[in-house]
Amino acid sequence: MVQVDEARLARAFARGDRSAADTLVEATYRRIFAYLSRLCGGDADQAADLTQETYRKAWSALGTFNGRSKLSTWLFRIAYTTFLNHLRRPRRLVAVDQLEAESPLPQVDEDLGRSEEEEALRRAVLDLPEALRYTVTARFWGDLPVREIARQEEVTVVAIRKRLHKAYALIARALPQEAS
Repeated sequence: MVQVDEARLARAFARGDRSAADTLVEATYRRIFAYLSRLCGGDADQAADLTQETYRKAWSALGTFNGRSKLSTWLFRIAYTTFLNHLRRPRRLVAVDQLEAESPLPQVDEDLGRSEEEEALRRAVLDLPEALRYTVTARFWGDLPVREIARQEEVTVVAIRKRLHKAYALIARALPQEAS
């Protein structure tokens, strides 16, 4: 991320300075989009939509930002909640006869195996209990420091490390074991 004084920019934006909002987006957009892309299993269109929704929600709630964590960490939490809300939305069902038959492009076995492994890991992470899921996704998909996650979650660094340790064990049990 571009290094900026997030607190100063947040105050300026709250006073109506639109250029401060532009600077905040410029400093955080790539990481928020990448984080949501991982959560969406690589669906760039869905990640882009959720990124826009994240910023819309953040700007309307900026007055509630209390400064306990960095603004970028607060944005990651909003992005995560936006993703969860997306998963919970009712879906419009489409009849099979309305779908166009698409022939899948041939893929190299290695790429297919890798994408299956990545999807298994993604599913294992998304199946974690809420507190563990956010901690893992914020740390590894959002690349947030443990200390910053602890500050935002209002727990100790040790508690975050324990959550990560417990999550690793649950993920390891959920992933298929390779035959030796």
